[in-house]
Amino acid sequence: MGSIQGIAQGMQEFKIEAISCTFPQEIIQEILLRLPVKSVIKCTSVCKTWRSMIINQSFIRTHLSPTVHVNNLNDSHLFLIHRVAGTRSSTMFHKAIVNDVQEEVYSLHYDNQAFDEYSKIEFPIAPKQVLYNQHLRVVGTCNGLICLADDIFRYGYDIFIWNPAIRKLVTLPCPGVTYMTHGGYEASIGFGFDANTNDYKVVRLVYLYDDSTTVAEVYSIATGSWTSLDFVSPSCILRGRESQAFANGALHWPVPRRTDYGIEYIILTFDVSSKLFREMPVPKSLIFDFKLGLQLSVSGDGKSIALFSMDDRCEDRFLDIWVMKEYGIKESWTKLITLGPQGPERLLPRALCFRKSGEVLLMLCGAREDASYYDYTIDNYHIQSKHELVSLDLVNKTVQNLGVPGEGYQYCSVDSFKEVLVLLDQTDAVSY
Repeated sequence: MGSIQGIAQGMQEFKIEAISCTFPQEIIQEILLRLPVKSVIKCTSVCKTWRSMIINQSFIRTHLSPTVHVNNLNDSHLFLIHRVAGTRSSTMFHKAIVNDVQEEVYSLHYDNQAFDEYSKIEFPIAPKQVLYNQHLRVVGTCNGLICLADDIFRYGYDIFIWNPAIRKLVTLPCPGVTYMTHGGYEASIGFGFDANTNDYKVVRLVYLYDDSTTVAEVYSIATGSWTSLDFVSPSCILRGRESQAFANGALHWPVPRRTDYGIEYIILTFDVSSKLFREMPVPKSLIFDFKLGLQLSVSGDGKSIALFSMDDRCEDRFLDIWVMKEYGIKESWTKLITLGPQGPERLLPRALCFRKSGEVLLMLCGAREDASYYDYTIDNYHIQSKHELVSLDLVNKTVQNLGVPGEGYQYCSVDSFKEVLVLLDQTDAVSY
């Protein structure tokens, strides 16, 4: 029986190979380029010719381009939502830290009116067993790759680049700057794409306590190694895990820096191709405040950046949403809206990111009645507070509840996502 099945399989492969020889390779490739990722992956098992074509770097890069895809009824643009729940949580510098993690969920949702769930995805279990922190943080997404870091609170050096669409994971080597090599520090990470070399890069900024300087190191997927960039100029201060946004070939972080007159905010930028640091101005009215939280996002059209400014002190809670309408032009900063506590329950708005439509995703969180001191709060019963993921229409000034379960999740991040073949040809990417 087994021999008959083997003969049948061999005949099938022979027929497919014959078809491949009959049809021009260009036509077969054009057909494969128009297939979704999951279908393309199945096609790698059809025959050796197709597999060789698909795992070619040129094919992978062309498949990434939206110009070759046929329009679907469903919007191909997705959002990755990462939610974490635990028995206890704390907040430092407007960033949640979850302890005694009980549940961690990654889900993909369509960026459409209904915000339908596309699928749930599972991070491999094995890497979780060696983490210093209780859960990973999503640094950012780029071309369907997800960068995660073990740096929530404790010094952790595990950084991952993950493609859940093809179930492949790259674990980065330990960076050069650690507590053992340089003493105490604060670090922020960025993740972007170098279009000139078709390479994905992780950039790690490290503020050293001993000499109050900031250094940088860059990891390249192409080389599989870290490169030191020495001192960062302009100099800046890091408060740990500063938010990042990748736009126009550059990474952006909102950071404070010291001047002759005190401390001011700037946006530190890093061009991933030229490896040059520059500075970009923040809105003129934005004055440094220790208790102010800044978060960057890519604008709705993807051509510029947006800035969310948050203050959640009990006596003066607000969220300002700014957008730089002309990238790099200081005068084009425009405040779109100022939000306070929402609804009769006085839910506090936390901005997450922009949608393609120009709406803004917000997480409305129940007000906490716990103790607070210098933006550090311990919350033992926050798991019972109300959370709502909503979409804010900036034109009509209305919010729509998106119906995504949020009760009990103290940590939530939302990032743009699309399914791609990137990492399919990567030799050090582990399948799971």
